[in-house]
Amino acid sequence: MTIQIPTSNPVDRAALPDVPQGLPPAGLPDVATLARMASEFFSAVPGSATPAAASLGSGGGESLSATLPFTAPVLASASNPVPPGSPFAGPGGAGTGVPGLSVPQGQVAGANLLPSSPTHVLSLGNRVPALAPHAVAQNNLPDTVVTTAPAVEPRFGSHTLGAGTEASPFYFLRDSDARLNGTDKIPLPGSGATTAEQFGLPSVESLQLRTPERRLAETSNESRKTDSFYFLDHASAPKNREPGLHAASAHPPFDVNAIRRDFPILQERVNGRQLVWFDNAATTQKPQSVIDRLSYFYAHENSNIHRAAHELAGRATDAYEGARDTVKRFIGASSPDEIIFVRGTTEGINLVAKTWGVQNVGEGDEIIVSNLEHHANIVPWQQLAAQKGAKLRVIPVDDSGQVRLDEYQKLLNSRTKIVSVTQVSNALGTVVPVREIVAMAHRAGACALVDGAQSVSHMRVNVQEIDADFFVFSGHKLFGPTGIGVVYGKRQLLEDMPPWQGGGNMIADVTFDRTEFQPPPNRFEAGTGNIADAVGLAAAIDYVTRVGIENIGRYEHELLEYATSVLQPVPGVRLIGTAKDKASVLSFVLKGYETEEVGRALNEEGIAVRSGHHCAQPILRRFGVETTVRPSLAFYNTREEVDRMVSVVRRLSSRR
Repeated sequence: MTIQIPTSNPVDRAALPDVPQGLPPAGLPDVATLARMASEFFSAVPGSATPAAASLGSGGGESLSATLPFTAPVLASASNPVPPGSPFAGPGGAGTGVPGLSVPQGQVAGANLLPSSPTHVLSLGNRVPALAPHAVAQNNLPDTVVTTAPAVEPRFGSHTLGAGTEASPFYFLRDSDARLNGTDKIPLPGSGATTAEQFGLPSVESLQLRTPERRLAETSNESRKTDSFYFLDHASAPKNREPGLHAASAHPPFDVNAIRRDFPILQERVNGRQLVWFDNAATTQKPQSVIDRLSYFYAHENSNIHRAAHELAGRATDAYEGARDTVKRFIGASSPDEIIFVRGTTEGINLVAKTWGVQNVGEGDEIIVSNLEHHANIVPWQQLAAQKGAKLRVIPVDDSGQVRLDEYQKLLNSRTKIVSVTQVSNALGTVVPVREIVAMAHRAGACALVDGAQSVSHMRVNVQEIDADFFVFSGHKLFGPTGIGVVYGKRQLLEDMPPWQGGGNMIADVTFDRTEFQPPPNRFEAGTGNIADAVGLAAAIDYVTRVGIENIGRYEHELLEYATSVLQPVPGVRLIGTAKDKASVLSFVLKGYETEEVGRALNEEGIAVRSGHHCAQPILRRFGVETTVRPSLAFYNTREEVDRMVSVVRRLSSRR
């Protein structure tokens, strides 16, 4: 369209000075005036006559004809009919969505397709960060174009690997001509239940996972097109290698950038620099879907579980027991009754030691652990051995940090009651051959527990294939909430074990003379459990399952190989733990520096690593050190982040 702008003096456009983007040249109206003009223009009802010109200033004068690149918004103005200042207002019509906050200068309200403008469809819940787009959602749009529905809060575009339809990866481009012509009306929120469709969004059911293969095909197709929509630039396939798009020779590319957009904390800045989270062995970050699931539970389902006739108790019980079934499928258990919810791996090992262990370990019996163990898989067994007069024996490791099966065989005998080993070392990253260890324990007549805290987020686990009698892990190491963990136990073993704690939920009947206990798993879940976080753990498992644990493991293995190749040659660096089979953990010391110094230097650059003994002092002392620097990688980390870390280590190395 053309807007006639009166001015008191003719202006030669060719002579206008260069100005920063978003600011008007001298002689033209200021941004606030342009914003008012645009708001008036876009407030017209679709299909009605629109003003072709606007007059500025108090005096007459000659007119300057300027063609402005305003693009009509996809949504009709009726989709935002609320007064300014309302929390339901957005820059598409009535305001910013934040009371008292004006539209940022240089951004024209209503021009939702301009790259510099805020791109709300409808802003709910006063999401201030949405006024400053900083990330790209999974449909490759700035995350502020993706809306939220009341009480549901997730940005619908931030589901794993993107949301879209077969017709187009951008749902709002479907029938866009009809929308622009006013023939496709957007429904307004009604008084009934809120749905995504009420806001012009696809239903949750229509949000389909885009696999890496499908995503590659889409980006390849888009690279052959020339489109006028700026946001399609993000979908174009790279001519060479786009940062974050790494491919193995036999597999399609793994789009780490798509994954990263699902983790909002990765946009945080530390000391002015974008966060690099290399402390995944301590805890992993949470995808938006997990955060949203927790919010939804507290907004719509929050109740104690079991034994209630009201609706919310039913919802909470279904969600909690559904989470148990999700865990069962994830680790390959034969029944959800074999899944016990606890606070984490530490509590899980203590439960087994203080129930099965107290019942089955006696004086002179032996308990075997490996030299790789976390303190949580040492201390409970030490306590049991001291209580029962048993003996704790240790499987040694070789110079690479791998357990020695030949020495383990020598430890096994008729007095061995239980073997408890980690599947992946938290300090070194060594992947332990647990299937062989479990089989050897069973041949000796012993039970076996596998600590899967560091394995479930990196590799496929099937407890029946491992044949473990017990398997334990923590939710927060699997992109889920803290304070939730799992004990898997074979059903027959659980039925023979006494309760660990007494109280509500674990009883069938109580009199002052006796108590009858529930069968497993309720027998081991006394009191009100961590209901919401169990549900959050299920959401994390669903997320990992959609991405594909094999895809995750393959990508992380390649990233670990790359990180090792660039860190190991740095002068003064000594890698601790070089086993052939490793998960994505690096552990190192730097000559001339305390590990805390290295950790602080990395933190100054926004890079989070763990420095210390990692609750695994015995294995570090095996290699002659008390502490190490431990960067631990996850599938949302990148080679570029590794390069940032190594550059800091190189700088430190050059100083001493």
